[in-house]
Amino acid sequence: MKQIQEDLWQSTIHSMGTLNTHAYFLRRSEGNVLFYNTGHDDDIEQMAELGGIRFQLLSHRDESGPSLNRIRDRFGSKLCCSALEAVIIGKDAQVDVTFQPEDHHLGDIDIIYTPGHTAGSICFFYKSPYGNSYLFTGDTIFQSNGKWATLAFPQAGGSKASLADSLLRLRDLNPGIVMSSAFVGDVSVVEVTGDEWAQAIDDNVGRLKEEA
Repeated sequence: MKQIQEDLWQSTIHSMGTLNTHAYFLRRSEGNVLFYNTGHDDDIEQMAELGGIRFQLLSHRDESGPSLNRIRDRFGSKLCCSALEAVIIGKDAQVDVTFQPEDHHLGDIDIIYTPGHTAGSICFFYKSPYGNSYLFTGDTIFQSNGKWATLAFPQAGGSKASLADSLLRLRDLNPGIVMSSAFVGDVSVVEVTGDEWAQAIDDNVGRLKEEA
């Protein structure tokens, strides 16, 4: 894994054709968190050295896979996702904590209900004690060859209209760093200013509304 902030590490890249993914390990006093998923042995060993995992948070079903059980068996961690995605994710591993739209926090981590990419997609926001703020967007908004992009999967309950509404929930968060689950190209972690982030949201909301 690669350390990218005082309390944040990025997993080894996993590539499937042109689509790439990273997971993110957050070290915190309330218990370490793995956002998304990784099956790399070296990542799992390094997370053990850093104190293990208390919670593994999935943004949506695309992050599910056999490695969920490996991570639970190694660390005794609790697997968490939205209730709507748990129906699919539960085919790979037992889900311990399910979030409803009215659930807004897991301790100091904010949970944001953002359907649109899939029916139960969620995002996570964390204010680091080291001064930065992290937004984990799953696939709700992601980097595609250096540009912000979105994608709705109707076959997974997503829609462009609901995705546009969900993006607006992220607009005023003022994140310092944004990390999606999947991405295309070389850019996966983006530092943003408030104006840059608002413009990225507005551009994608406008496009989605035109296409809806």
